[in-house]
Amino acid sequence: MATHSAVARRREGFETEVEIREHRLIVDEPVDAGGTDSGPQPTELLAASLASCTTITLVMYADRKAWDVGAVEVAVDYESGTADTPPKFRTEITVPAELSDEQREKLLVIAGKCPVHRTLVAQNVEVEDDLKATGG
Repeated sequence: MATHSAVARRREGFETEVEIREHRLIVDEPVDAGGTDSGPQPTELLAASLASCTTITLVMYADRKAWDVGAVEVAVDYESGTADTPPKFRTEITVPAELSDEQREKLLVIAGKCPVHRTLVAQNVEVEDDLKATGG
């Protein structure tokens, strides 16, 4: 099993630089939360991780099946939750209308198998997936 690493270093205020392999990104808080809004919030990165992981998982699956899924889009909305309620994520997956109902149903199942989705669900975080067709 591969080991992965991310290192976060405070720069100034809440502004933090995150290093992942040779990649660098800035994470911060909005101005109204005391940050300078120089980058996304950590929870926004979590939503972005779910969106990108779902997209990649769907494209990998479609490639193995030789399905032309073209432009797949995954939008993630989330509610932060409270001390008593876990966060809730809702994904809206958009795929081409040319796919059959059976293909779309299978892609919706596969979306729930992305590693980020599975990790969140294992921690009792609610993730609701919705799929829609575009074009056609």
